[in-house]
Amino acid sequence: MSSCCRAEACEEVFDAKAARSDMEGFLRKGLDGLERRMLAALPGASTGAGSRVLEIGGGVGALQATLLKEGAGSGEVVELLSVYETYANQLAEQLGVAGRSRFRVHDLLDDPEAIEPADVVLLNRVVCCSADGLELTAAAAKLTRGALALLFPRANVVTRFLAACERFMARLFGRKYRIYVWTPAQLTAAAATAGLVPVANGGSFVWRYLVFVHQT
Repeated sequence: MSSCCRAEACEEVFDAKAARSDMEGFLRKGLDGLERRMLAALPGASTGAGSRVLEIGGGVGALQATLLKEGAGSGEVVELLSVYETYANQLAEQLGVAGRSRFRVHDLLDDPEAIEPADVVLLNRVVCCSADGLELTAAAAKLTRGALALLFPRANVVTRFLAACERFMARLFGRKYRIYVWTPAQLTAAAATAGLVPVANGGSFVWRYLVFVHQT
């Protein structure tokens, strides 16, 4: 069961088999190098013992669970797809943070007021999965008390071409799922609607991350 019609497109790609694979992959290998670098770029004050971590579209919640294991206070995974819940709970149990981690099926854009703000908000390879990516970034920024971190496809000739090909094939075969490539300027403008400014960035040829905090 999914939370709303917005989840239908994602259900074409992300199922229980994918969720289990994500959990097992993380338990076997941990976060990838870029994810580790992004978390390392978070301000230390936002990940302390009393902090709350919110991972939006977090799947099995690997990033928030990692921060909890490293000392953050509590965490929540907000997902459109319920197929991730079992595996998110199993992952939290494996890491010994089950008592401090929560999983919720909820559409943030449909009802943003239902989500409690957090000291750290994470969007890991999520904004590329929807035409609402910029709106999702802005909504996440409004929930950010400390730092917002995004990992997304780098906007270059290769990624734009691949995304355009994927959207063409999706239309051709009547699929709803689409991939979008947003520029850092677009994402920065979306985060700025809540007064956030970028303080760290990095990436690879395909992926890039940005970390934002409140402007002082």
